[in-house]
Amino acid sequence: MAKMLPRVSMVTLGVSNLAASVAFYRDGLGWETRVQDDVAFIDCDGFILALFGRADLAKDAGIENTPPATFNGMSLAHNVGSPEAVGEVFAIARNAGARVVKQPHKTYWGGYSGYFADPDGFLWEVAHNPFWPLDKNGHPHLPADEA
Repeated sequence: MAKMLPRVSMVTLGVSNLAASVAFYRDGLGWETRVQDDVAFIDCDGFILALFGRADLAKDAGIENTPPATFNGMSLAHNVGSPEAVGEVFAIARNAGARVVKQPHKTYWGGYSGYFADPDGFLWEVAHNPFWPLDKNGHPHLPADEA
């Protein structure tokens, strides 16, 4: 019997204004963005981030397009190699028009992180976790369990 592997292939954000979101991610953050029909795709080196009109995404899923909650219980994360890099990425996001939600700071768990929101309020955490090594491509890896 087949099973679902623990892997995320694509994350789709339902956005209120596709052009504004493309401008934020492409022009502001500098992420290469490919627009096909009414969807924008960003290759995130291991998964695809898609930007799709919120009403169209709800219709595609067959659900009602209800007003967004203040907090939808989700954040996306961008891990970097140092606390200084957190600040550098935050400066880029701020200059792109991101709304700073929580300034970068030392965390209770021994790292350094902060949160910003994109034009639709989707939360992004920029974090340095000294306990999760980054590989040569910048991907974090969970440490081996200690026996």
